[in-house]
Amino acid sequence: MRQQTEHDFATIRRFEAAGFRAWPAETVAYDGTWVLRLTAGHPAKRLNSINPLDPGDYRDIEARISRAREQFKAYGRALTFRLSPLAAPEISAYLDQLGWTTLGHSLVMALDLREIDLADAMDQIPLKDRWRFVNATLKVHGYEELHRAGLSRVIGAIRPETGLFVLEDGEEPAATAICVHDADLAGLFEIATRPSWRGRGFGRRVLLSALKWAQNHGAEQAWLQVEADNEAALRLYHAVGFKPVYTYHYRQPNAPIEQDHTT
Repeated sequence: MRQQTEHDFATIRRFEAAGFRAWPAETVAYDGTWVLRLTAGHPAKRLNSINPLDPGDYRDIEARISRAREQFKAYGRALTFRLSPLAAPEISAYLDQLGWTTLGHSLVMALDLREIDLADAMDQIPLKDRWRFVNATLKVHGYEELHRAGLSRVIGAIRPETGLFVLEDGEEPAATAICVHDADLAGLFEIATRPSWRGRGFGRRVLLSALKWAQNHGAEQAWLQVEADNEAALRLYHAVGFKPVYTYHYRQPNAPIEQDHTT
């Protein structure tokens, strides 16, 4: 893998910071430049993980992991690292020695909104009713009912301007998206189409509507996270014009655990 340049690190740090603001964890703690994010009400790994943010910060790994383990245990979460290019390679090497599992490879992709024509995209007014959006999201994603309260709290904790988009077929939700407008950036989350509605263009339409809303509100660059093996989503994002910026993945102790599919 090629060595990251200073420009690459600056860009990655910017997207990582935007991601933390756009999808806030319930509790955030710092151990040096390791950011520990924990959320009792939602099991997503990105809300329950250690995020190292400095390639030079790998001192006292054993002791710091031990401290973090106690915090994750208190929340009932599996001890999890989320490793972007900002993480020191020494951390991965140490986890390799311990036999930790590698999982959840994802891409961060970006799109220059100044270079895309969205004139033909549907103008859609975002929902103001969070309950209605959460209800639609549970149906579209197939989330369990127990995730309702946690998802609602996460959305309610987002501080930047947020657009909640639901595309319906009749009276039933077919696709969803969240767009978080943060200065000149627009982060996209919870993009999905209900399985029985896939292949009919709903995902593309809701995505373009969210991008148009962001563009009209002054955002210059859109970004999103997608699992690297989600071929259908990648085809859509590439077709719209998104390009990969960097990758990240998760590491967990090598023990049987229940996995979620949230990046």
